[in-house]
Amino acid sequence: MHQAGQSTADHHLGLRAAQIVQLLIQNRARNVAVLHREHPAEELPRGLARLGCEVTELYCEVDGRFPNHHPDPSQPKNLATLIETLRAGDAEIGLAFDGDGDRLGVVTKDGAIIYPDRQLMLYAADVLQRNPGAEIIYDVKCTRLLGPWIERHGGKPVIWKTGHSFIKAKLKESGAPLAGEMSGHIFFKERWYGFDDALYCGARLLEILARLPDANAALKGLPDAPSTPELNWKLAEGEPHALIARLQQARPFPGAERVLTIDGVRAEYRDGFGLARASNTTPVVVLRFEGDTLQALERIREEFRRVLQPLKPGAPLPF
Repeated sequence: MHQAGQSTADHHLGLRAAQIVQLLIQNRARNVAVLHREHPAEELPRGLARLGCEVTELYCEVDGRFPNHHPDPSQPKNLATLIETLRAGDAEIGLAFDGDGDRLGVVTKDGAIIYPDRQLMLYAADVLQRNPGAEIIYDVKCTRLLGPWIERHGGKPVIWKTGHSFIKAKLKESGAPLAGEMSGHIFFKERWYGFDDALYCGARLLEILARLPDANAALKGLPDAPSTPELNWKLAEGEPHALIARLQQARPFPGAERVLTIDGVRAEYRDGFGLARASNTTPVVVLRFEGDTLQALERIREEFRRVLQPLKPGAPLPF
């Protein structure tokens, strides 16, 4: 039972804090951390401080107006202050949280952003040590380097639809111990409850990095390739789904080794991929491209430009 005068919400937050702190204590995660957020959950900084970590907090006063910047760690512009703080100070790693604490951004000591699909590599390698052969779920926006990484570490990659509800349902259906999205939602089922909790995710990250001699090198050493951010092609209401349905039927990508249509169209080449999918929330086609080289990236973009623009000549593409 919780103490008199304590709300149920505070009681549950306290239990969650205790579990996260216990995780860190058990694994001696003593990395110096920078916490970067503008939301009311304060348990992780307190937990880190209890372990003797130096915690530099940025923009931690609760203010629903978000006067410093929008609390979205997926946008590089929102990480500028965190990057400057890391470069100028002694902190080893930066953690950035969104407004409701379910998405995590990660920045290395020298200011490199580790996007969620690459974070998943680290989590997957760790989880698969205890769950060999397990499925690891990720969405269609993630890097094509993630699947082979999961296989090399003894797991089964499962690529799935983008969207919180889709990923969570697939996690429950499959029994997978881990799932994640490029947006930053990470779902741990192993040693946790299968929901996207960025504070817990940050604790798991520090647990892993505490075992390694150089956290910066470990993060920057994860496989990477030239890629674009998420691009939005703005169309009229109802048009994105109709356009993507035509694209799925035609599959006009002769150079692709594989074309996935579970969520939009993802054309995978020997040296990269291109994605076009209808947004679940707004009237846009979401686009993303990756190549092993800048030349491959540009070739794949050109192929998508050739295919997409004739479908809606009056709407300029965002690339």
